[in-house]
Amino acid sequence: MIKTPLILVNLKAYPMGIGEEATELAKIIASVGDEKKIGVGVSPQYADLYRITSQVDVPTFAQHADSLEPGQGTGWLLPEAAKKAGAIGSLVNHSEHRLELEKIKKIVERLKEIELLTIACAKDPEESEKVAAFEPDMVAVEPPELIGSGRSVSKVKPDVVEDTVKKVQKVNPKVTVLCGAGVSTGEDVKVALELGAKGVLIASAVVKADDPKSVMQELAEGALTVK
Repeated sequence: MIKTPLILVNLKAYPMGIGEEATELAKIIASVGDEKKIGVGVSPQYADLYRITSQVDVPTFAQHADSLEPGQGTGWLLPEAAKKAGAIGSLVNHSEHRLELEKIKKIVERLKEIELLTIACAKDPEESEKVAAFEPDMVAVEPPELIGSGRSVSKVKPDVVEDTVKKVQKVNPKVTVLCGAGVSTGEDVKVALELGAKGVLIASAVVKADDPKSVMQELAEGALTVK
């Protein structure tokens, strides 16, 4: 299992998070993880998976994978292809790539078949509870209305984090809970961990920052204040 507390940075499709810029961001993220002795990871565009994994020693997740079996399947993301590109797992059902529950279940099963980790995203505690039943490795709760807002779920809607932790742990205590949406400061991370999350899924606060290293360092410091 990946190290916690975890700061997982989703590069999304931001211009400053693709190509060589993605590699440089991954290097920064990895360096802060080593410096602060906390878990970090990166989730780039599929085209940048191998670029990053071949140059940077950092846990790397695909942003999506399909339940496709090897064979015919043009235009879909084969889990085996993500693994061969160096990914250790994949996000599933991100708010910007929503899926029906049955599709989430099939993707989780496919990733398990080839020993890839799954981070299943959910919009609220109720959906978190449902996807936890599929036994992903992690569930990341992210209220859509707070994504990219700079208003952290851990402060604006702390009950969402607490309720998700309770519901997920009741369904399967082996599933790790992350939270995201608006998380942008060390204090946001600190509060999230105090509410029971084991890490955060973050994007624009790091990717779009003028000084991503200083932002990562602040986020890491926030995580380290929680015992």
